[in-house]
Amino acid sequence: MAGTGTFSVPSQGEFAPFYRGYVERVGTGAVVREMDAQLEEVQRLLVGVSDDEAMHRYAPGKWSVKEVVGHIADTERIMAYRALRIARGDATPLAGFDENAFVAQAGFDRRTFDSLLDEWVVVRHATLALFRGFGDEEIGRAGISNGVPVTVRALAYIVVGHVAHHLDILRERYGVE
Repeated sequence: MAGTGTFSVPSQGEFAPFYRGYVERVGTGAVVREMDAQLEEVQRLLVGVSDDEAMHRYAPGKWSVKEVVGHIADTERIMAYRALRIARGDATPLAGFDENAFVAQAGFDRRTFDSLLDEWVVVRHATLALFRGFGDEEIGRAGISNGVPVTVRALAYIVVGHVAHHLDILRERYGVE
């Protein structure tokens, strides 16, 4: 039987210290419900951003709005993949990734903003389906990612906290409202 989507807050030993800020951004418990609410929030915030507006960078060398949205889609895919592997009992240590190298190679600025937003929406729907399907046993499973222990539960919190982090940056530094 699938779980409720209510997962206790992960302890600090369930994820790399780098992710602490992301985990702390998430409320307690109904993380899958927060994922779902975040889907609506992102769409409300970003629908209607033009391609020209999405090319904005708040400073030289910083990502464009398009690159931020592409990055959150890529990162969510990776975190969901990690959760899937660990939930299914795969003990193979999982590699890390360099988000800056991913963005540099992705060509997000060549795409329409609508296509990037649509892609993230599809990724989020897939992430929601994945986490809704996990029971308590899968949520508590731990694996190794980038040389550090991580639980499936922590990955759910990281997904939500990561997007919340970037939404704040889009509002504060890019002026997206």
